[in-house]
Amino acid sequence: GWLTLLLVACAAWASEITFELPDNAKQCFYEEIVQGTKCTLEFQVITGGHYDVDCRLEDPDGIVLYKEMKKQYDSFTFTASRNGTYKFCFSNEFSTFTHKTVYFDFQVGEDPPLFPSENRATALTQMESACVSIHEALKSVIDYQTHFRLREAQGRSRAEDLNTRVAYWSIGEAIILLVVSIGQVFLLKSFFSDKR
Repeated sequence: GWLTLLLVACAAWASEITFELPDNAKQCFYEEIVQGTKCTLEFQVITGGHYDVDCRLEDPDGIVLYKEMKKQYDSFTFTASRNGTYKFCFSNEFSTFTHKTVYFDFQVGEDPPLFPSENRATALTQMESACVSIHEALKSVIDYQTHFRLREAQGRSRAEDLNTRVAYWSIGEAIILLVVSIGQVFLLKSFFSDKR
């Protein structure tokens, strides 16, 4: 669908997507990968049901590289064995009424060097080394922030779900209390009216 086009459009600058996966639905994404490229697929279910989803990754020949059922989150790293279009799908077909929100990060290849001349024969200057260290630290911070945002969204979803359940339980208790109170009044009224 349209999410596939979104992935292709965003692949130049990011491979992280959060999308809605309706109940009884399956969503697939495609990525052109060159042989020998190291790739990592990481996903997490943020909201919905038991926070689980089926995930499957296939190479251009249709050979299954990764398949997990009802996982909340996982990470899988592989090296492309041949050129072609790799396909990964998320399925919520086992769920009859709960839609899910799924986040995934698909990394293809290594980051380009910070300095184009990094593979030169001479050593990096002290400033260049400091820049590389800061760059690596900032990438680490971005990863931590992403995971923190995901955990916060998941926690918020669970809290809202729990709040809704508590509200319904409270309404149910109030109705039961009202019915029992009215029942007791009529029972006592009939008890005293029979004595006369």
